[in-house]
Amino acid sequence: MTPFYRFAARGAIIPFLRLVSRHHVRGTEHIPREGGFIAVCNHLSDLDSLTAMRCLVDAGVPVYSLAKSTIFSVPVLGHVFKAGGQIPVYRGTEQAGSSLIEAERRLRQGDAIMIFPEGTLSRDPLKWPMTGKTGAARLAMATGVPVLPMGQWGAQDILDSFGGGFHPFPRKDVHVVIREPFTLEQYGSDTSDREAVRAATAEIMRRITEIVEELRGEKAPRPYDMHYDGDPGPDKRGVRKPDPVPVEDTQPTAPASAAPAASTSASGDPVSAPAEDASEVPAPEVPGPDQGQQ
Repeated sequence: MTPFYRFAARGAIIPFLRLVSRHHVRGTEHIPREGGFIAVCNHLSDLDSLTAMRCLVDAGVPVYSLAKSTIFSVPVLGHVFKAGGQIPVYRGTEQAGSSLIEAERRLRQGDAIMIFPEGTLSRDPLKWPMTGKTGAARLAMATGVPVLPMGQWGAQDILDSFGGGFHPFPRKDVHVVIREPFTLEQYGSDTSDREAVRAATAEIMRRITEIVEELRGEKAPRPYDMHYDGDPGPDKRGVRKPDPVPVEDTQPTAPASAAPAASTSASGDPVSAPAEDASEVPAPEVPGPDQGQQ
């Protein structure tokens, strides 16, 4: 951990998070202590990238995120990101793939990378994890490093990034759960195999969603999918469409004159394949530190 990283995390970010939140973390024993890995988590607020990464830094594991390239040109903040070793993502440009190349290099040299596989703040009006983008799965398949699943709940009550404003007081409870790391070896290492990459992505999101279900104490509906439910645009939550009719229910089982069978709820699998360009790797903000209850 570089001196600058340590200063940014423990000298600025943790004190700020302690001021606005009570941090409750379970499962830090599952954090790998050596070798590269990919930490993945749900994403509801611009603040929760700090609250998630804080758990790892608190455990003495520096973690690096992928952030929108425009942040690196912001005065002061951009310098913090550059000095902290964060990775810029040049979305929609010829350099879009460079972030994945750099992330892969870091993983192979033993660094930890934090990725929010939804690729953006969840647009689900019910605040559940959406279908995932493929960047995290492709990195894990290409490098063979383990994936560390995390789930969190509460940061969205401090900073509502959909126009609800910043509500630091009174301090809010932020809960984070970390589960055992897992590998994607059963999906192979061929990242050009679209079906394998999609299946691996769905497995990552399934594990994240299970943790969020535990935190919320309820069962999640099918994942919100911006290809099916619609992309509401920046800074807006979406509106869920009716669950699609399962394929088996669309096959006629009675004469044409008979009434059609009633629709049933979806199985919970993503209803469409996520897009697959390098720009889809999420852009958490800057690292943040300290574990346990503050």
